[in-house]
Amino acid sequence: MTDSPKCVDLVLEGGGVKGIGLLGAVLELHEAGYSFPRIAGTSAGAIVATLVAAYQKAGKDLGGLEAVMNDMDCRRFQDQSLFDKVTGPIGDGIDLLLHDGMHSGDYLAKWLTPLLEEVGVRTFADLAIDDPESTLLPYQRYSLVVHVSDLTRRVLVRLPWDYSQYGRDPGEEKIVDAVRASMSIPLYFRPVQFDVRPEGTVTWVDGGLLSNFPITVFDRTDTKKPRWPTWGVKLSGEPVGGRDKPVKSALRIAIGSLETLLSDWNRYRLHEEGVNRRTVYVDTTGVSAVDFGLGEEEKKRLFESGREAARRFLEKIVPQ
Repeated sequence: MTDSPKCVDLVLEGGGVKGIGLLGAVLELHEAGYSFPRIAGTSAGAIVATLVAAYQKAGKDLGGLEAVMNDMDCRRFQDQSLFDKVTGPIGDGIDLLLHDGMHSGDYLAKWLTPLLEEVGVRTFADLAIDDPESTLLPYQRYSLVVHVSDLTRRVLVRLPWDYSQYGRDPGEEKIVDAVRASMSIPLYFRPVQFDVRPEGTVTWVDGGLLSNFPITVFDRTDTKKPRWPTWGVKLSGEPVGGRDKPVKSALRIAIGSLETLLSDWNRYRLHEEGVNRRTVYVDTTGVSAVDFGLGEEEKKRLFESGREAARRFLEKIVPQ
């Protein structure tokens, strides 16, 4: 790997079904000549990051990912048994009580596994970095980092970096399993129960609970200049004006608390902290992260919004 001025590391924010907007931005950067030695993501960002990292490893055209993402049937994430279909919200409530989540989340593995196997990617060993000039520590030498929240230990987990904390060999772990944990929106999807060696089990859920936009994950801590920059792609922008309203009732407060944990909670002071200068902001106004009935027109709008956001970003940072 060379220190090309067209190399950038990427960090992709979580955002549920809005993830196709992330891909629009990534493809616009790619078509401008950029490659991505390392990519990190949370939830939907982890899905897109995984596909991009796998396609790059296999030398495949990233442009093909647009069709791949469009083929994903978002409605199937809301898998329902016959009982659920008959009973509606009551069935969802029973699933929540029995399985700790209204939906299994199994569709992610069914959809993503064959896509990765097609390009020869299965475990994190397949995305190991071979770069003699790198100063990365051994545990960091992977082109993909997936963020997960550990409810048992109450910590943010960066996979594959932190597998050793659970007695696991990072190279042997399936990438799909890490992504499945990262997208496990609490209560909506069933959490992942991960076995610790030699004994024990921890509960993993959506990485967005603790870090929906881990923009600093690749930042150097030794004060030396990075070989190339790290850019982020966000599915939300700075707070907009408007009349603030109080949140009332126990139920609304509970729902609001969960939405706040999974949303863009660290938006303030981004300009002063320098985050704005390296972040692509994709306009996803009007689309919810759990709008799994998203139509084709809405998908296209999100994708084009990502492209347009990346174009504006490049116009600002690249000298003409």
